Amino acid sequence: MNRYGRSPPRIDGMVSLKVDNLAYRTTIDDLRRVFSRFGEVGDIYIPRDPYTFESRGFAFVRYCTDREADCAIRGMDGHKVDGREVRVQRAKYGRPTPNRRS
Repeated sequence: MNRYGRSPPRIDGMVSLKVDNLAYRTTIDDLRRVFSRFGEVGDIYIPRDPYTFESRGFAFVRYCTDREADCAIRGMDGHKVDGREVRVQRAKYGRPTPNRRS
């Protein structure tokens, strides 16, 4: 379980997209509402500053299939979310694991 009292989602086999240039006020619910038009959204993660808890201006949206992810890239790259033109691309790396050291 995580600090919010729920288990992390099963992400094996999901396709991760990185969404850049988000407004700092954009929420997970906002992203789910916009990105669910392209298929089943399995997980959304908005990284936050560890000290201020402010959004870092980007997010990861995971889809269950390649087809859904490709539709989301075509449908959302260059479009506006909360007044900002977002960039959407396949994520290069998965979410880091808690035990990973740099």
